[in-house]
Amino acid sequence: MTFELQQVARVESSLRDLADAPRQGDEGAPDAWIVFDASVRDALADVTTGDELILITWFDRADRDVQKVHPRSDTTRPPTGVFSTRSPDRPNPLGLHRVTVLAVDDLRLHVNNLEALDGTPVVDVKPVIGDITDR
Repeated sequence: MTFELQQVARVESSLRDLADAPRQGDEGAPDAWIVFDASVRDALADVTTGDELILITWFDRADRDVQKVHPRSDTTRPPTGVFSTRSPDRPNPLGLHRVTVLAVDDLRLHVNNLEALDGTPVVDVKPVIGDITDR
């Protein structure tokens, strides 16, 4: 079975090289811009400053043949199946990034703590849902 994903946006970031990227967004990732395609303008209509979002990205530079890694690239730790890690290298390299919207500028969202590299495709955006009483 195959699936087709459509890129809805791309990341604009100062991170250009994987070696410079933190492992997680809360480990020193820079603010970045998410630039959306005009075809999804209506889907973006209700996103506002302060919203917490989950960005779903496609790690286009990942190695899709990797099935085991040393967690956090620490060779003192035993090799672990990638489904038990957050490694970008995996059979289907989807990234999950929790960010806060700092500003909205038409089809651009300024967000914090994004460890994705410049040019990374964004395939979906979902709100962070809180307690059941907030839904």
